[in-house]
Amino acid sequence: MNVRALITRLEHLIFNHRPWVIGLFVIITGYMAVFPVANTHIDAGFSKQLPLKHEYMETFSQYRQEFGGANRILITLMAKQGDIFTPTFFDTLKLATDDVFFLPGVDRTQVRSLFTPNVRFTEVVEDGIAGGNVIPDDFQTTPQGLAQVRKNILKANIVGRLVANDFSGAIISAQLLEFDPNTGERLDYIQVSQLLEQNIRDKYQHQVDIHIIGFAKVIGDISAGATRVILFFAIALLITALLVFLYAQSFKLTIIPLVCSLIAVIWQLGLLNLLGFGIDPMSILVPFLIFAIGVSHGVQMVNAMRVEIAQGATSLEAARASFRRLLIPGGIALLSDTIGFITILLIEIEVIQEMAITASLGVAAIILTNLILLPVLLSYLHINDNYRKKLAQRSQLLTPLWQILAQAAHRKTAAVILLIASLLLAVGIWQGTDIKIGDLHRGVPELHSDARYNMDSEVISERFSIGVDLISVIVESVPEACIDYHIMTQIDQFAWHMRNIPGVQSVIGLPGIAKIINAGWNEGNLKWRVLPRNQSTLVQAVSYVPTSSGLLNRDCSVMPVLIFTTDHKAETIARIVDAVKQYRQQYNSDKVTFKLATGNVGVMAASNEAVQAAQFPMLLYVFSAIIVLCLITFRSIRATLCIVLPLGLVSLLAYALMSLFQIGLKVNTLPVVALGVGIGVDYGIYIYSCFQHLLKQGKSVAEAYRETLSITGNGVLFTGLTLAIGVATWIFSPLKFQADMGILLTFMFLVNMLGAIILLPALASWMFPAQGVKVSVKEK
Repeated sequence: MNVRALITRLEHLIFNHRPWVIGLFVIITGYMAVFPVANTHIDAGFSKQLPLKHEYMETFSQYRQEFGGANRILITLMAKQGDIFTPTFFDTLKLATDDVFFLPGVDRTQVRSLFTPNVRFTEVVEDGIAGGNVIPDDFQTTPQGLAQVRKNILKANIVGRLVANDFSGAIISAQLLEFDPNTGERLDYIQVSQLLEQNIRDKYQHQVDIHIIGFAKVIGDISAGATRVILFFAIALLITALLVFLYAQSFKLTIIPLVCSLIAVIWQLGLLNLLGFGIDPMSILVPFLIFAIGVSHGVQMVNAMRVEIAQGATSLEAARASFRRLLIPGGIALLSDTIGFITILLIEIEVIQEMAITASLGVAAIILTNLILLPVLLSYLHINDNYRKKLAQRSQLLTPLWQILAQAAHRKTAAVILLIASLLLAVGIWQGTDIKIGDLHRGVPELHSDARYNMDSEVISERFSIGVDLISVIVESVPEACIDYHIMTQIDQFAWHMRNIPGVQSVIGLPGIAKIINAGWNEGNLKWRVLPRNQSTLVQAVSYVPTSSGLLNRDCSVMPVLIFTTDHKAETIARIVDAVKQYRQQYNSDKVTFKLATGNVGVMAASNEAVQAAQFPMLLYVFSAIIVLCLITFRSIRATLCIVLPLGLVSLLAYALMSLFQIGLKVNTLPVVALGVGIGVDYGIYIYSCFQHLLKQGKSVAEAYRETLSITGNGVLFTGLTLAIGVATWIFSPLKFQADMGILLTFMFLVNMLGAIILLPALASWMFPAQGVKVSVKEK
């Protein structure tokens, strides 16, 4: 049985049982809406952001329990006036520390503040070395007690780390677990963020200024902004509906494709919930993309209906003819979208893989709702002569436009277009190759620079020496390595080397602390701030450093070096990581091994390298899948080149746009390029399928393309403009990552449409013979 006969049988099966088809869709949609969609939830997780198979993340996972991970929160209490040495400030700090201690998911052994017992000092006394908690058990907020705490802070060498450089504030630091130890369930980061606001900021902001940063707060702020994202979805939906109405000139022809697209979104969310997934805040835009794709294909079906109706067909005849005409090109276009999304699964970062699954489920739903349900619903419309007159008037009105655009299929005009495309290609290569991997700005790039989180981060960076960005290099050695002078010297030399790398704010390691303690044993004389060669003296210098400091493990075989960076920009991270790699390549030995990395900057470094490694293979797989599908569908290398070359140019120009607008290529933005390619191929497939059909009838390239524009170009041009206008509203979103996606998707919707309408026929005019009769023989 050939393809045409199969399509005919499928048409009879569907349209001869229209009530059953509609009833089945109603039942499935009702179930999806009432149960799975009602239970859809925001599902954020720290580990989901990590490339867990990356070298750095293996080190991160191995030592996460001993030295803490990158999933920490920092709460800074700043005195409203003066310094921290007031009864009000210390009373507030104690109460806030207790509240942090009992937050869900907090690793209580890793909580650090002036009031926790793991923050200690040591000092030289007549009998040797003495020490104790920075805030003693009998502390009273009297002038004498506060004066003693000031002395203890200086002795503990925590100024710039837990206490501000100018004594204007203090930090409470805590590590979060992936699971709530009280319930055993995955930690709800949104709940943690809300509790930080309610139990810390709102509770104590009248006494002190509160600044909070950390992954949980990022997720919380993004989720809070997501409520306004829904408003932008509604605006985009309203604009799309209005433009579809202006295009269709019929209320019913407007509602039906929009409803089918919304049904696809309901199915997507329902299937996602049935598979056990939630919606990650970073994937919250995917449902609208599915809606956009649905509208795009729905408009093509409406356009095909209009063409048939204008020729005198009834609504049922028009629906059946549209089904026959668009089943193959629509199915191939949607299959290309699906394969494009599935290739994103190759990036071994869970949040990206979930995005790929979410998008793939949505497109799978569109195949059913837009290629089956939509034409069935359209077949019930009542079409009168007045509507046919409107279509005829619209056709006459657009004829001059099609004549102008059809010039792209004439070789002289095409030569100019190809020259301009070549110049754009050069610009794309020039700017696109300059794209940066990772973040390009201070603060969290998912939020605007004036967002409260980024302002909190800026305050902490200014007032403290440690900064908010940390990469820990794990130094593995032999047991009791901390009392081996040669090993400690190697670690100390590494720390000194890293202090001199641009972008490093400060470095803390066990050798540096041991040198301070050794000087303390010798009346604080700076001449003795060295590592003692005598092992007994070295034991004396390191014995007062507890494992809770995070600078050594129990048998002293692992000693992290903490490197605090000035920011987490892509170039800063790359420079520091490269310095570590070069150093370890030269100095790694059997006894000393430098391993990357833990800390939030270590996580970012791993993510950046994973994205860099995945970007070209991902695009290669996406384009390979599209090329194979086009070859199978059109059985022509020239046809495939006409469709794929504009896509490749637009992808390169998208990279150039990201470079121009300083949008880094990272976990959030990498999938957008693949999504844009998947959506953009639809235009080319719809245009070329009609174009090829007319060529096979013996028409010339110019004639075939002029008629293609009057049949299919109408829908492609309208769809590109409508979707671009819809997502352009995202540019004004309170979430920067949504604004960035708005810029990229607006560009890709619009320029992919222009590529299909202008560049595709220009390529065809030079690739195909002047007359289509010859083509009809070869392209059967």
